[in-house]
Amino acid sequence: MVFDLDSYKPVPVAYELRYMMLRKIRMGEDPLPDIEGREETKADVIRAVLSNSYPYLVSREGTGKTRLAESIAKLLPPVPKIKGCPYNCDPKWPEEWKCPACRGEEDPEIEFIAGRQRYSRIQGNEYTNEAKILGVKDLQAIVQGDSPTDPRAFIGTGVLRGNRGVVCVDELPAIPTKVQVLFHPMLQEHRIVLEEYNWVRPIDIFFVATGNPSGFSHVNRVPEPLLDRLELIPMGLPSEGIEREIMFKEGFRVMDAFFNEGEKDTEADPIQLKPKDLRRQAAVPWWIVDIVGKTVRYTRDCPNIERGSSIRGSIKSLDHVYSSTELRDGRVSSLMDASVGLKLGLRGRIRLRADLIGFDDSPSAFMTRNDEVVEDVIWYAVRDVAKPILAVVSEDVDLAELAVEIDSLLYDGALPDTLEGFPLVREAADYMCSVKPWERPTLVNGLEDVLRETPEAAAPETRQEYWFSALELLANALLAEEVIREFHNQSLYVPQKLK
Repeated sequence: MVFDLDSYKPVPVAYELRYMMLRKIRMGEDPLPDIEGREETKADVIRAVLSNSYPYLVSREGTGKTRLAESIAKLLPPVPKIKGCPYNCDPKWPEEWKCPACRGEEDPEIEFIAGRQRYSRIQGNEYTNEAKILGVKDLQAIVQGDSPTDPRAFIGTGVLRGNRGVVCVDELPAIPTKVQVLFHPMLQEHRIVLEEYNWVRPIDIFFVATGNPSGFSHVNRVPEPLLDRLELIPMGLPSEGIEREIMFKEGFRVMDAFFNEGEKDTEADPIQLKPKDLRRQAAVPWWIVDIVGKTVRYTRDCPNIERGSSIRGSIKSLDHVYSSTELRDGRVSSLMDASVGLKLGLRGRIRLRADLIGFDDSPSAFMTRNDEVVEDVIWYAVRDVAKPILAVVSEDVDLAELAVEIDSLLYDGALPDTLEGFPLVREAADYMCSVKPWERPTLVNGLEDVLRETPEAAAPETRQEYWFSALELLANALLAEEVIREFHNQSLYVPQKLK
C-alpha cells in the first residue's frame, strides 16, 4: 500500500482501537487472541475500548494483566511520525501540539511506528515518582548552555514515550497516592502540564492500569476522581484446561520467528478512518435507557451502598450498553446488555457497605459482591420502569394470558420478525413502542430515529431484536408481579435480588 501523506488525517488512538475492535468482531475474529480463557474479562475490556474508556485490570499477580495490555497495543496499525521524534509527533499535528524539537520544521522526514512500538509500560512501586511518569532534566543539554527551564532541556519518560499509543501502568496502587494524581489531567483533559517549563501539551494515549482495588491491604489509596475515570475489571486465573495449554505453548522452545522476520503486527498497513467507521450502529430502546438511568440513581439511595455513583456512572453505563450490543454484533440492546454495561460502569464508582465485604475477600470476590448488589438494584429499576406499562396493558389484556403467549413465543429462543398470531403480545409491544416518556433527545444514530417513530420500517433482523427487548421487559414485569413463576426459555435474562 502506497501511503499518501497529503490525504492522511491523524485520529486519536482510542478511535483507532475502536475501529480495529469493531472490524475484528464483524469478521468473527477474536480481537484479543493472546489471552486464552477469561472470556468475561476480555469482553469487559472490549466494551471499555468500544466505549472509549480506560480499563483497570484487578487481580493477583501472574494472571496475564500486562500481557492483555500489550495485546491491545498490538491491534494498533502503523502511523506516520516525524523521524527521530521520541514523543511520536504526527507530521500533520498543529504546531502547538508538537514537541519543542519538532516545532517549526517544514516538510519533515517521516517514519512509521507499528502497534508494538506504540506501547509504554510504567512499573508502579513505592519509588515511582514524577520523573518516571513524565520525565527528567537533560543534564547534557544544560551543560551545553540550555536553560534548566527550557522545554528542550527536558527528557520525557513513561507517558510521553507512549504518546499516540497504549500506556500501561502496572500496579497502580503501589504508586504513592500523591503521585497518582498526575494521571488525572491526562485522562480528564488529555494534556500534560509541566509548570516548571511553562509547557502544556496535548497527550494522546489509551490508558490501561493494573493492580488491586482501593481498600485492600498493602496498597495505596487510588484517588476517587481517578478511579471514577477507570473501568474496574476483574481478571482471574484461567481454567485448568486453558492453563495446561498455556504451559505447553509458552514453555521454552526455539522460536523460528526470532531468526526470521519476527512476529508480525495485526495490521500491516496504515488505515484511513472516516466518521462512519466509528459511529454507533446499535440502538438502545427508551425502556433500556430508563433502566440504566434509574439503576444509577437508585445506587445513591440503596441501603447496601455507602457511596452511590456520580453522573459519570450514568454516562459510562449507557456507553457500555451500546458497546455490549456491538460486542455481540447486535443492533438493538437487550436487558442483558444493560446488565453487563451497568456492572462495568458502576464497579469502581460505588462503595459497598463495609459489612458486605469480607476482610479477606479476594479482588474477584469483592467485585462479584459488587456486581450482585448492582444486579439487585437493576431488579428494582426494571420493576419500576415496567410497572406503569403493565398498568396500562392490563386494562385491555389479561396478564395471565399475556404471560402464556410470551412463554410460547420465547419457548425455543427464536423470535419471528413479526408478532402476527400473538395478539396479546402484539398489543402490549405496540403500546411499549408507542410510548415516548421524555422529550426527543439527541439520539445517537438514524436507527434509533426509525425505532422511535416507525419500528416496522426497520430490517427484519433489527425488528426481531427490538421485539425481544420489549418482551424481555414484559416478562420481567410479569415475574416481578408474580403473574407467572418462571418462563421455559432459560436464556431469558432475569436480574437476581439479593437474598
